[in-house]
Amino acid sequence: MHTSSYWITHFKANALQKRINWNQPANITANEIDTILKSLQAWQLGETSEGKQLIAAAEKYADKTQDADYVYCTKLFIKEEQKHGNNLGLYLDRIGQPRIKQNWGDTLFRKARHLNTSMESWTLAVIVVESAAQIFYQSLKDATGCFLLKGICTDILIDEARHIAFQTERLTAIFENKSAFSKSWRKMVYKYFFYATSLMVWFAHSKLFKAGGNTFQDYMRKMDYKHAKTVKAITCPVKYDTNAISFGI
Repeated sequence: MHTSSYWITHFKANALQKRINWNQPANITANEIDTILKSLQAWQLGETSEGKQLIAAAEKYADKTQDADYVYCTKLFIKEEQKHGNNLGLYLDRIGQPRIKQNWGDTLFRKARHLNTSMESWTLAVIVVESAAQIFYQSLKDATGCFLLKGICTDILIDEARHIAFQTERLTAIFENKSAFSKSWRKMVYKYFFYATSLMVWFAHSKLFKAGGNTFQDYMRKMDYKHAKTVKAITCPVKYDTNAISFGI
């Protein structure tokens, strides 16, 4: 597991990367706009959160674990998410489409955040949403021929992979500190939360996912894979019998 200082270094270095060529035209078609606009607007809004509740949870957790650097990590993580929202907003400006101020999914998520002060809950939620975001942004990239939008999506996808690693490491540390009884019921809670949230994301953005080449079965298969790599790997680690390991072919 990486230290908080490692992630501070990563986020600072990544902030200096300029992967998007903003000199490219926003040559998206009217049909593509009709297909992706609502999802693009909703996701842009979701990426603009100030993260006050998440920072509060991080402060509480950092105080408990004596890891003051974790708060700074979290702030840098939020700043990177805000970069995504800003870039999506700039693209909406380029194509002459408004940035929305309200969306039912975002409103629901924001209300839930106000009730959430647990770093564990926050970390789990971020893992699920970022996992779905990887499929979302790949679908958005595949649903358009606009190279500027493709470049924005590629930049976000690169960031999201590290975000999931960052959050997965933290949830692993939190889960490992629980008692055996606590771990037993958490396994089921984590699993149900992952799939319930996954379904909500699909129903909110199914048109975009389909435009990017994903059926419902495709989407759930990909989320299954992401669940296995993150939440399932944390709660049900594979135990190998070292005496049975065979070296060679």
